[in-house]
Amino acid sequence: MQILVDENILLSSVRRLKEMGHHVIDVRGTDREGIDDTKLWEIAQEHSALLISTDKEFTQLRSEPHSGILIIRLKQPNSKKIHQRITVL
Repeated sequence: MQILVDENILLSSVRRLKEMGHHVIDVRGTDREGIDDTKLWEIAQEHSALLISTDKEFTQLRSEPHSGILIIRLKQPNSKKIHQRITVL
């Protein structure tokens, strides 16, 4: 599966997704680091990728055609809980 992770997703989650056989696109450490959500969304569409983020602003885009959006929303988020939610893919 093609997956684009937002910068707010842990590197340990990115590593685990790759170990699970997914192709993960991470903009950290590239010239795209720090881009706004609109540009991130465009990258997800260009690559037909599932977008994973903790940013609830992406819920506004769910009615648009896409390859998937996973928004992690927890009452009491912490790194461990976020990682667990992502790696059950």
